[in-house]
This record gives sequence, structure tokens and C-alpha cells, in this order.
Amino acid sequence: MPGTLPDELLQSTKLTDAELKTELALALFQQERLTLGQAALFAGLPQLDFQRTPRRRQIPLHYGLEAMEQDLQPAKRLPGA
Repeated sequence: MPGTLPDELLQSTKLTDAELKTELALALFQQERLTLGQAALFAGLPQLDFQRTPRRRQIPLHYGLEAMEQDLQPAKRLPGA
């Protein structure tokens, strides 16, 4: 479900659209509402690039086996997988 913010509200954050997506993805990851892979996808970043953000902010990665399995589900549905 796409969402939009009024331009003046976005400008008041002093964040670009990409930065805002990353901040929201990071917050949802930190709350364990998104896995690392889902948060990276939400932010529009490769997973390894997204991983650097929580690490820089000293946010634990809490990336266990269950989260990894969730992130692998789309790949398992690919032909030849």
C-alpha cells in the first residue's frame, strides 16, 4: 500500500525520499516487524548495503534462522530452485 506525505512535511524532515524509506525500514526492523531482507527490500537497497546502517548505529542485527528462512522463501519459488 503506497503512502504519500505532504511535501512540506517531507521537507521539514530534511530527508530525501530514499533516506525516509531507509529510516522507516530501519525502525520496522528494529521493532522486529520486518526481517533484515524485508527491510532492505523496503528501503530499496541490497541487503549487504542495508546491513551497514544498523551496524553504524549499534543496532543489533537479530537475524536468526527463522528470519533467514523467511527471506529465502521468494528465492525458493524461482524456476530451477
